[in-house]
Parts: sequence; C-alpha cells; structure tokens
Amino acid sequence: MTAGRPLDGPRGPGGRFDGRVALVTGAGSGIGAACAARLAAAIRSGGGTATALTCDVSDEEQVAAALAELLASYGRLDVVHSNAAALGRDVYGRDQHLETLDADVWDRTMAVNLRGPMLLVKHAGPRMADGGAFVLTSSVSGLTGDLDHAAYGTSKAALNGFVRYVATTYGPRGIRCNAVAPALVLTDAARLALGPDRMADKAAERLLPWACTPGDVADLVAFLASDEARCVTGQTVVIDCGTLAHRPEHAVHQWRLGGAP
Repeated sequence: MTAGRPLDGPRGPGGRFDGRVALVTGAGSGIGAACAARLAAAIRSGGGTATALTCDVSDEEQVAAALAELLASYGRLDVVHSNAAALGRDVYGRDQHLETLDADVWDRTMAVNLRGPMLLVKHAGPRMADGGAFVLTSSVSGLTGDLDHAAYGTSKAALNGFVRYVATTYGPRGIRCNAVAPALVLTDAARLALGPDRMADKAAERLLPWACTPGDVADLVAFLASDEARCVTGQTVVIDCGTLAHRPEHAVHQWRLGGAP
C-alpha cells in the first residue's frame, strides 16, 4: 500500500493530480507498482512525498489504522486505487477445478479480493474529499466462465456489482467509482506462471497483435481517477486487446491449424 502527495501528471496546467493524495493497494509489483508510479509520476521532483504502508486489506483494524496514518500525514484523500488480490500459489495456485476446490481457498480469495475493497471504501469513503475517485481492479474473469479459478472469477464478478453500489452511495458528493477489467497483463509473474504454450494460447485469443502491459493498465487507471473522467462512474471498463470481443476458441483452433482466424 502506498500513498503520496502531490500527484503530478503530464496533462493540464499544474499537473493532472496537482495537490491531491492517492492511495494504491497491492503496489509491490506488477499492475499495482505501475499504477503507483503512474499516479505519482515525478512526485519527489515535484516536492511531494510518498509513504509505504504495510496492511492486510482483509483485516479491518489494519485498514482503519493505515487510513488514519495516511490522513495524519497528508491531511486529505482524493484517490483510492484498490488493486490488492490473492494471487499467490497458496491461494490462486490452488483455485483449480471446482470439484476439488478447498473452502479455505474460496474464503481467502473472497477475503482479499472482495472484503478488502469493501473495507477500503467503508473507511475511506466518509473521509474522501468531494470530487474524489475510487478505481478498483477487476478482471475479465469476472465477466466470463472458465474451467478453473472459480473463486477468483466469482470474486471479481461480485466486485463489478459492488462498483455500482459505491457509485450510487457517493455520487451526490461527486465521488466516482469505476473498475478496470484486464485480460492477460504481461507481468513477470504472468510469464513465469503461464509458460510458453499458454502464453501462445493467450496471444491467439486477442484481436490485437500485442498484449496489455502494466503501463497500459496504469494509463487507464489514471484516466478514471482524473477529472477527465468526471462523467464516468459505476462502470467496469474492459482492457483486453479485444479478447472478449469475439469467440476466442475459434481463434485458438485456427492458430493450432496454422491459419489466420
């Protein structure tokens, strides 16, 4: 979890997030690290500061304490990007076939992926500056079905619904809430976990000849967190290079035959 102020972005006079405070969870690597860097671009050169906070987002006392520390340090909160997810081998790695899914894997997935964002909103919403923004990381797994990762996909599907409740609750204060739903993102962890064969299958599913990078997702998060998206709320925005725009099994079949889809 990282927080910083002021946020200096590349657009608009004085910076896209000039004078604002942002909180990013799950910022240690991958998408979260890219989003934290993107939101806080040139933060130190602009005279601001950044703070790293250790917090289990599924633990309400820890979430409340982290937010209290942030507010004590910076005095305000404008943006919350909830990105933390249970993606370790002990949870996501065991979230395989539904018939053999352990209940503890299901419970831990829901605790981090769904309870965590709820706790952040619960404790940050009343303290957030009017006109602020929540951006939650969802997944295309919350919009489709699959043969494995039922706990993960279900947690993201529920998160997409939660977005609309947050947007409805805080809309009168000008506070927006949206989610980003990536497909495969080319993180080091993804490359290692999938291996060459599955990476090739993922490539065949896409309409575009490239995959999303953490920086691509960070650009979308920054847009949704900024005033440029002031009329966008209650939405789950897919960023998937066209993966869900067609029937990917057809593309995979054609790829295996060696022909163009």
